[in-house]
Amino acid sequence: MQYYRLHFPPTHIPASVYIGKRYLARHTPHYYQPTDVIMATVPRHRVSVIGGGGNVGAATAFALVAKGVPAEVLVVDVVDKAAEGQALDISDAAFMMPGTCRKGSFTEAGQSDVIIVTAGARQQPGEPRSNLVDRNYKIIKSIMDSLHPIKPSAKILMVSNPVDVLTDIAQKTSGLPREQVIGSGTYLDTGRLRSSLSDITGVSPTSIHAYMLGEHGDNQFTSWSSARIGGHPLLEHPKMRGVDLDSIYDKIQQKAYVIIEAKGSTYYGIGICAATLAEGLLNNTSQVFPVTNYVERYGCYMSWPAAIGSNGVEQSFDVKLNGEESKKLDKAINAIKETCSRYQ
Repeated sequence: MQYYRLHFPPTHIPASVYIGKRYLARHTPHYYQPTDVIMATVPRHRVSVIGGGGNVGAATAFALVAKGVPAEVLVVDVVDKAAEGQALDISDAAFMMPGTCRKGSFTEAGQSDVIIVTAGARQQPGEPRSNLVDRNYKIIKSIMDSLHPIKPSAKILMVSNPVDVLTDIAQKTSGLPREQVIGSGTYLDTGRLRSSLSDITGVSPTSIHAYMLGEHGDNQFTSWSSARIGGHPLLEHPKMRGVDLDSIYDKIQQKAYVIIEAKGSTYYGIGICAATLAEGLLNNTSQVFPVTNYVERYGCYMSWPAAIGSNGVEQSFDVKLNGEESKKLDKAINAIKETCSRYQ
């Protein structure tokens, strides 16, 4: 394939990205001249998606490519044929993007910059996420053993459920520092919360600062007392008067079960969330997300706001809670610690 030497780059195409001949010839031929040399390329990161042959893994790998993350995305799965098929399909979407996608091995995955784990037993209709622990413990332990030796600077992003407990297990079995092993936590739940509040208030979800916290599961809770819009308490917004807060919470809690009942599993929402978190880790964005991270003051992994970057968790934040919310937090922490204690 020929590549083109960049002379006066158009603003819509980063000069740091090399782009294939057909796209440039069709869209911006007057800016480029043919050459056999790649003049400039972005640093090539590698992101591996373990369980990439399944729905969640494939959705995550596709989201990484579709978001334009400049990385080599490896699809890794114990079912080799499924990994190959998903990788080939996703690679067809990569020809206009800076990233690439191919099937990879567990050994290659262990040397990746970010390792996303989506493999695990599927949650059945009506089944609590906590019931998945026994089935997924052996799977996660086997995966971590297969990745060794793991690149010392690698970051592991757990997506498999129950994510708070499995993140703790992954950290212990991988041997990586706690700040380098995180989970998707309540990021998706928080997105559902903010979307619901957006429908009520008419404010963009990205401008609503409210979180689902504690545990990604039946013990998660909404931090209503600390929620803000434009620096003002959310609950003082005129359109929030008389709103049934419990109904909002119940709707968020049940949404995953409704989707599972209808189509067997959820994957698009969590796929884009996982890809966004991986992008933050690669690009050192220091954005704050409600992810599963080890919170020293509580002594366990839990879903809690943290800034993530190239070192993993850069810092974790305190959230002011009222008395009722503090009790819910204690309940979530106790549930996580009790389960983790069984898998030392």
